[in-house]
Amino acid sequence: MSDISVGTASEKEARDVAEHARETEWAHPSFVRELFLGRFRLDLIHPHPRSDPAEEARAKPFMDKLRAFMERVDSNEIDRTGEIPEALVQELRDMGAFGIKIPKEYGGLGLSQMSYIRAIEMVTSKDGSLTAMLSAHQSIGVPQPLKLFGTEDQKRKYFPRLARGAISAFALTEVDAGSDPANMRCTATPTEDGKYFIINGEKLWCTNGTRAELFVVMARTPEKVINGKSVKQITAFIVEASMPGVEVVHRLRFMGLKAIENGVIRFTNVRVPRENILWEEGKGLKLALITLNTGRLTIPAGCAGAGKQMISVTRKWANERVQWGQPIGKHEAVAQKIARMTAYTFAMEAVAELSAALYEQGGYDIRLEAAIAKMYNTEAGWRIIDDALQIRGGRGYEMAESLERRGEPGIPIERAMRDFRINLIFEGSSEIMRLFIAREAVDYHFKLAFNIVNPESSLKEKLSAMANATPFYLTWYPSRWLNSARFRRYGEFGKLAKHVRYIERTTRHLGRSIFHAMVRFGPKLERRQMVLFRAVDIGAELFAMSAACSRAQMLSKQGRPEAVALADAFCIEARDRIKLHFDQLFGPNDGPLYKLAMEVLRGEHAWLEHGIVSSVQEPDKTKRRPPGGDGARRDTDPVTATVGATQ
Repeated sequence: MSDISVGTASEKEARDVAEHARETEWAHPSFVRELFLGRFRLDLIHPHPRSDPAEEARAKPFMDKLRAFMERVDSNEIDRTGEIPEALVQELRDMGAFGIKIPKEYGGLGLSQMSYIRAIEMVTSKDGSLTAMLSAHQSIGVPQPLKLFGTEDQKRKYFPRLARGAISAFALTEVDAGSDPANMRCTATPTEDGKYFIINGEKLWCTNGTRAELFVVMARTPEKVINGKSVKQITAFIVEASMPGVEVVHRLRFMGLKAIENGVIRFTNVRVPRENILWEEGKGLKLALITLNTGRLTIPAGCAGAGKQMISVTRKWANERVQWGQPIGKHEAVAQKIARMTAYTFAMEAVAELSAALYEQGGYDIRLEAAIAKMYNTEAGWRIIDDALQIRGGRGYEMAESLERRGEPGIPIERAMRDFRINLIFEGSSEIMRLFIAREAVDYHFKLAFNIVNPESSLKEKLSAMANATPFYLTWYPSRWLNSARFRRYGEFGKLAKHVRYIERTTRHLGRSIFHAMVRFGPKLERRQMVLFRAVDIGAELFAMSAACSRAQMLSKQGRPEAVALADAFCIEARDRIKLHFDQLFGPNDGPLYKLAMEVLRGEHAWLEHGIVSSVQEPDKTKRRPPGGDGARRDTDPVTATVGATQ
């Protein structure tokens, strides 16, 4: 049996771990993958999947209860105290809000992914802390991986508890292991009889961790030799919070989401039965990535909910507030912000709902759609909130509680900004999302032709790659130049047809450009992150345009012709953004900027920092909080608490 090595991983080791966990096969079609290959497969997303009336009827009683609940919630009080009252959590339990997607046979509501994201959209429109609790539990906590990979025994044991409101958490991140899991130090060592694993380690930023009853814990198990090479293994375990050795070390506090139950969780000789392994030994990281494919569908919907709230607030304010003789909404500078906010929000909801609908239909691989939805909507949503705050001016910056005390409506724009910002980091930062998408965008070309341009390839490898690649590129590459859009008018899209034709020809341009980048940079392309990022951003804009056009066409048929104006405005601006990305694709300024950054890191421009007083406060190692400190749990002794069952 191999030892569990916990040293800092090299760049190659980190890449090997990530590649080993990556899904390498595409058993089902993907609209976005086809985009990056220069192929516009409109048939994969159009006609837009319609809502299921039967599902909406099943979900209505719950959605009505949830709406009534949210209307009563005092979110400003939750933000001020940094606590979600237990009475509110119990109400959520009683209405089934912790088991929205858990099958009915196990005690859950048995609702669809679409119903779930619409519930999250509603909650997010008012309270980010409640969203964090519900979403971390159901999107990445125990219910989702249990549904995808759990055994029947595991489902019978845990689903009923989860449906009744046993809160769960996902424990992956560590001090030295975030986006790079190769540096994971938490270990799970099998006992001599092989019936148990002993988990030791510490997890950071574990959402719901300070309140959780169940965890999905990622830990390093003994390495395996595969093809003569030692491979690091990461395994997922279901861990009971009541098991001896599970401790809340510290409840973390943040810029926003003031009541998020997020903490540092320590595992000391925690004895976990082998049957608590989720899926298989060594498949933990792959499990995490697959779980996140669907888990990432939640945040985009929440972003759309936040965008809708900002439009609602801004629309009323821009009509009421009069400056220079007319409502501020009639001043062009403000009017353009309002128009962009509204068009972006329409596109955000289109992206979120299309991605969820494709997942529900089955037969689609949505890993790229989900990643783009997460990346695109979080960045678009941030711009919307920033514009809303700007339009509200000083009142946007002022806290809702302060506004109320002086007799004005307590509109929480500044809280929305604080709560929203983490979305660009949660479940994969924007940079990591772009790297993930870029890896998949070039995957087909790298598999087929990488050895042709790789200077380390032998002559035999180059000739073999050329033999395999030539038949494909002889037909694929010329066809990326042919303007077949001339023969497809897309008349059913009406005013939006011009945008659909643009998407088709620009998709071919994108496919050619990615191929040109591979030929130009060869193996070095993987290090030209900004080139790849611009290609990803073009693909993301094309996906958002496609989703917006498809949804607007559907809504127009359903009696909402005004949706076409929103999609049209969004597409007009998206085309300008795409042009800019193409103009800068190969990064004429990338070299000088990178060179300057390296100079800064070497301290060559430290003179610029003169004249400041450092704001950094070094930690006092002697004052590190004991387990359970900082009010980590309210139902146990704050000094000696281990994580027990929730009340």
